[in-house]
Amino acid sequence: MPGIRSRVLLFVFAAALSSLTPGCLLVRHGFQNAFAFSMFWKTTPVIPVSAYFSQEIEDTYWEEERYGKVPILDPVEGENAPLFCLDPPSKDEVMRSLPDKAQGGFAFLSETFRDNVRIVIEPIVDRLDECRFYPLVGPARLHHCHYKCTVYYDKTIRSTWPVPFTHTDQTTDVVYIDHDHLIRCAGPATPR
Repeated sequence: MPGIRSRVLLFVFAAALSSLTPGCLLVRHGFQNAFAFSMFWKTTPVIPVSAYFSQEIEDTYWEEERYGKVPILDPVEGENAPLFCLDPPSKDEVMRSLPDKAQGGFAFLSETFRDNVRIVIEPIVDRLDECRFYPLVGPARLHHCHYKCTVYYDKTIRSTWPVPFTHTDQTTDVVYIDHDHLIRCAGPATPR
């Protein structure tokens, strides 16, 4: 690695220079400070990122990690095998999928809070399609799992400048979440 080699050579040169001229401590400390300063810029980002964009990046990675891929399940065999939706959306998923981001705001100008949150999750669609061919998957069946999520909460808007006020309103939001997934088709039934 040329970067590490050049730093090591710079450090060796500074050590040799200071050992040759013991009275010249300024030169030795100058090279060591330059070496430490160059290490600082290798580990620190040059452009600072605001907290808003940092949170957006974290949310994007969170969504991609948990809900970015359609799961492909193995075939379910047997006549008594459960073929109904087993994974209702979590409360965290419901709160993240609300249309407006009520948390936060500008400090002292307009802050919004959600209090007394109650979530009701109802399954509305549980249907299994016929077996068909999907590219990159093969023969599979699409299992439709749709949920209606109703969120009841007290929305509080607070401001302290220029006119201090607090307004609380009972709010209801409805979110529809799909948890569709593929189930591979089993081979032809074997005769007994």
